[in-house]
Amino acid sequence: MTSHKSLATASHSKLKSAWRLPGRLLKAYWRRGLWQKLLTISFTTLLVCLSIMYGIARWYIWSERTTPFVLGTSFVPAYAQSLGVDPKETLDALADDIGIRDFRLVSYWNQMEPQPGIYDFSQLDWQFKKIEAVKGHVTLSLGLRQPRYPECHMPDWARSEPPEVWKAQLNTYIAAVVDRYKNSPALQSYQVENEFFLKGFGICETIPGALDRSRLISEYALVKQHDSKHTVIINRSNNALGWPVGDPQPDEFGISVYKRVWDQGFHTHRYLEYPFPAWFYAFTAGWTKIATGKDTIIHEMQAESWAPNSKQLNDISVAEADKSLDSKRLSGRVRFAEGTGMKEVYLWGSEYWYYRDKVQHDPSLMNVAREEFKATLKN
Repeated sequence: MTSHKSLATASHSKLKSAWRLPGRLLKAYWRRGLWQKLLTISFTTLLVCLSIMYGIARWYIWSERTTPFVLGTSFVPAYAQSLGVDPKETLDALADDIGIRDFRLVSYWNQMEPQPGIYDFSQLDWQFKKIEAVKGHVTLSLGLRQPRYPECHMPDWARSEPPEVWKAQLNTYIAAVVDRYKNSPALQSYQVENEFFLKGFGICETIPGALDRSRLISEYALVKQHDSKHTVIINRSNNALGWPVGDPQPDEFGISVYKRVWDQGFHTHRYLEYPFPAWFYAFTAGWTKIATGKDTIIHEMQAESWAPNSKQLNDISVAEADKSLDSKRLSGRVRFAEGTGMKEVYLWGSEYWYYRDKVQHDPSLMNVAREEFKATLKN
């Protein structure tokens, strides 16, 4: 009997000792010095932050699980033309061949108001007409800063004007665009400015007053004044966390996602793959939802190659272009977008797919896009 009690007591003592061991080790580690303390605090803080971020990401993905997935594309006629393909034929191929029904269009100020007060909407008119014909949907970019380089598309005649003058002229132009297309059955939403707070890219920083937040606030209010029925989106920059509570507070937020680029900033001169996983963007959308109650969409998901050394895509071979995006990676971009939990995604670079097919005689990207959009329409 005594033997059994002794064994039980010994076993209990060993168990207590085992439970105390982690605490003893941590206590001993803690006594070692300041750097060890700082390292422990930093590691613990990082682990807690990542756990919270991941938890928010999983919650967001779960909360959006029943929302239908919408896949669309940005379309810029000037970009198609720069690649050497006909813009109308390109849009026809995207809508009729691939079956795309959701388009993000631009309204470049320099193209549509070539002279002060003289508007030429013919280019945007035929795009709306085509998309209306296939019963598609449009998210329309407005303002000075819109997709594609040089980002800020200011007419030459406005460049010599002081900020207070050209801003008033821009507002008049924006109002004219909204009034012209707000009754289109295809119109679904507006995007006011594009990645407004992103610096270091394009020519916007060279234009006095172009990056004033007050301009973004007034343009948002202007669009709402002329059309209160349609959703207005404000885009955030690629991979930026940020605090989505400043003015203006849009109906929805949009973000850009780029995965593989040519690195010149760090002078490595190689292709750089951003390490952010899909759940990082799910966290961004989830955190925005918690902080503002607003939805987030991917307004720009990289789906074209990135040319090295500041070259253009029509200056490089298919083999070189495939180093940053081939057909397998294109399909992977759609899977990545799905993994973010966001349910409205616009692929970036569909004009390039058509160029690869018709000029470089490589239909691989068009073929993958056709299958991806077909699968989306079935779901």
